[in-house]
Amino acid sequence: MAEQVEDVSTLPLPDAFLDFLRRNGLDPSIYAASHSTPRYIRLKPGCERHLMEIEAEIKCKLKEVSWLPYFYYLSPDVGIARTKAYQEGKIYGIDAASGAAVLSLGISPGDHVLDLCTAPGAKLCMILDLLGCSGTVTGVDVSRHRLAACRTMLQKYTLGDCCRLFVADGTTFSLIPVRVCLNSKSSAAEEQLEVYKEWTPRRSWKERKRAAKTRENGASQFFSQIQDPELIFYGHHSGVVGLSKCEVYQSVNDHELLQLGYDKVLVDAECTHDGSIRHIQKFEQWGWTTLQRRVLDAERTDFLTVLQVHKLSAFTCMNSYAVGLVQN
Repeated sequence: MAEQVEDVSTLPLPDAFLDFLRRNGLDPSIYAASHSTPRYIRLKPGCERHLMEIEAEIKCKLKEVSWLPYFYYLSPDVGIARTKAYQEGKIYGIDAASGAAVLSLGISPGDHVLDLCTAPGAKLCMILDLLGCSGTVTGVDVSRHRLAACRTMLQKYTLGDCCRLFVADGTTFSLIPVRVCLNSKSSAAEEQLEVYKEWTPRRSWKERKRAAKTRENGASQFFSQIQDPELIFYGHHSGVVGLSKCEVYQSVNDHELLQLGYDKVLVDAECTHDGSIRHIQKFEQWGWTTLQRRVLDAERTDFLTVLQVHKLSAFTCMNSYAVGLVQN
């Protein structure tokens, strides 16, 4: 034991973090195993015939993850971002923990799924692959630019047909899936209300003006955006096309929510502060002194706890990450 402690003491981990690991029965030496920590990719369903071609391109034999369909181990030093397979949407970069969280939802065809903190979109794509052509997925994230990247991913993998994306605060988001509209869809036409047409990446003059006003108002406008969800993408079969804004943003009472709410909900709150091997190793580039502020700071940890509790209070959800005993 003394020899093990001596080896661990040479690692550049802060004393407070080492103490946290020991108190929770974790061996600090696991963070020194950067060259043996596997990476994972997920093969897009239907691309099985390209497996040998992908292995030849990355010059690495892929080992199937037996308990996680379409997932493969690959060497930690192999990059995929510049490969033809990744650029053509045949493989995803996603870790096994994220895949396990999605798998544990038990998604069935026809489900309506809510993905809170959805950016950058790897889990969202997996959910859509599992659903196929039935059901819908609603992705929510508070960061507009990260959600825009998520939208780009949906387009890259041609998966957005049954999906809609909202810029919103996940702790207050309360819009139901468009499985049944409480008011008749014909009401929009009868009252001559503006309805949603097919989504296009080209924004209208009204939307551009609204975005410019948002930038002018600065930080104060940021909070109003959080309170009022902003729909930035919707697919043809997401249920949005043909509805008015009032119908998409309709409010429901508690009884209606139980009947018309989501079948499955996935929450991933602030995974960059989870203390996983992969994330802790990033501090080799960021600097170990920032670990205290970003991971171990009591105020930061308390804020994250409150954030997760707020989301848990609104939904029965599953979280793919945890910081430790205090977070659980």
